[in-house]
Amino acid sequence: MKPAPDPQYRHRFPAEIISHAVWLYHVFSLSLRDVELLLAERYVVVSYETVRRWCKKFGESFANRLCRRRPRPGDKWHLDEVFIRIQGEQHYLWRAVDQDGVALDILVQPRRDAKAAKRFFRRLLKDLQYVPRVIVTDKLVPPVIDSDAHS
Repeated sequence: MKPAPDPQYRHRFPAEIISHAVWLYHVFSLSLRDVELLLAERYVVVSYETVRRWCKKFGESFANRLCRRRPRPGDKWHLDEVFIRIQGEQHYLWRAVDQDGVALDILVQPRRDAKAAKRFFRRLLKDLQYVPRVIVTDKLVPPVIDSDAHS
């Protein structure tokens, strides 16, 4: 595995400022210009284009650190289907939620497709090292748990 790039290598600003700008952009879903303004309030003059380059370069390592710090999902999962309207058209929202209400993953599609929902659930299980204790569905799509899904 390749180590994370050094934030100070070939950069004018210290690593703390770069990581703070990337943190602001990703955690609060701010625009690049908003991050530029927030840094300017702290007397750090940097353009939004520089912030964009920092986010592009260091965003993946930042996201990986956030995923590692995220608590493990609960052992009771709910998989349900919700009908929503987007610009007047009916869509289907497949949602996997743990017992604490934390959304594990979502899938929005224009057609009701049980095969895609099963694929969605398999993909969710694939990245885990454990199997949930209980899976509650709305009986539209039976959950598929096999040895290939989480190995």
